[in-house]
Amino acid sequence: MLLNLVHLHHRALAAATMAVVLCFLSGCERSSDNVFEAAGGNPDMVEAIRQARASLDTFLATAATPPAGTEGFKLKVALHEGELSEHFWVTPFRVTEDGFEGTLVSDPTVLKMVKSGQRIHFTRDEVADWGYRKNGHQVGSYTMCAKLKTMPKSEADFYRNNSGFDC
Repeated sequence: MLLNLVHLHHRALAAATMAVVLCFLSGCERSSDNVFEAAGGNPDMVEAIRQARASLDTFLATAATPPAGTEGFKLKVALHEGELSEHFWVTPFRVTEDGFEGTLVSDPTVLKMVKSGQRIHFTRDEVADWGYRKNGHQVGSYTMCAKLKTMPKSEADFYRNNSGFDC
């Protein structure tokens, strides 16, 4: 039984690593931040989500009429399955009458009800972050900026140097 658990752990770690690599290659900054860290009381993550939600309307206005030099508009959504929560970047997305609709860009590591490429409907209350690129630099992505504070320096420097994070 212990050997099976170790094997499952290694398979999950390999899958998560592949998701990070694929996501980086596709232009998003997804890290292991998909598991809902604010539930553990991480004050930086709680503040990041608060900032993102407070500025969501400004982001949506910018996304509706993108200025020159901007691209990659995305929303991060917190999905729940029983007691489990996980965050996913959604792009492209569109505003609907009662929330949003968009496509998940990665497979879950915890939840079983969703998969990469799946179109989902979600509400404003489920939005945890937003982001886009402007002239090669990340705008928004508050949760990733919070995550950079706890990453090993070499990993944080990698994201800053290769993905345009100025935080």
